[in-house]
Amino acid sequence: MKSILSTKKLSNSQKQLFLNSGLSLVEYNAIVTETTNFKLPTEKIENAIFTSKNAVNAVLEKVQLKNCFCVGEKTGELLSNNGFHIQEIADYGKDLAEIITKKYGAEEFTFFCGNKRRDELPETLQKGNVHFTEIEVYKTSLNPQSFPQEFEGILFFSPSAVQSFTAKNQLKGTTAFCIGNTTAAEAQKHTNNIIIATKPTIENVIVQVVKYFGASSRSI
Repeated sequence: MKSILSTKKLSNSQKQLFLNSGLSLVEYNAIVTETTNFKLPTEKIENAIFTSKNAVNAVLEKVQLKNCFCVGEKTGELLSNNGFHIQEIADYGKDLAEIITKKYGAEEFTFFCGNKRRDELPETLQKGNVHFTEIEVYKTSLNPQSFPQEFEGILFFSPSAVQSFTAKNQLKGTTAFCIGNTTAAEAQKHTNNIIIATKPTIENVIVQVVKYFGASSRSI
């Protein structure tokens, strides 16, 4: 039986996707997040930017948001479920920043982020002369853990998770399944055996694993 490691503890519905796959799943949280004691410039934000659910959870019930610009379907879903209006959504930060620059360049924005946020979005906004305020609302810490066993496949959902895993383990001889291009770029520092999800969701990463090893087992 092939053994798969998830660097994030999965929900019950996500684990259901592994049912009948013949794969053994091990899971742990490679990173840990916590909300910071941040200060808001005002209780009402006209245009808010979110690149993760962690940032959304940090500001829920603390601020009124008129228009939300977000990265990822799950981030947008969390905002919508809490009654916020989604103005624009994109799969990647750079793509969202380009949309904002082209369509909303004259407006002001508040970017809610974590301490390990990617540079692409703010750098693209700066190049487009878009005025924005950045507020760090949560911190991400690595949670390195050594594994004595080797895994046929490892699921990565962020560059930080790759950094955390490789702090005490190697990626040689395994296939890294990555949620997106930025995570894959981090994994490429350690292995060339990489498969990127066709959509940047946890569920799609799992689907790629099941498809890949299902096809492998049938071809043996």
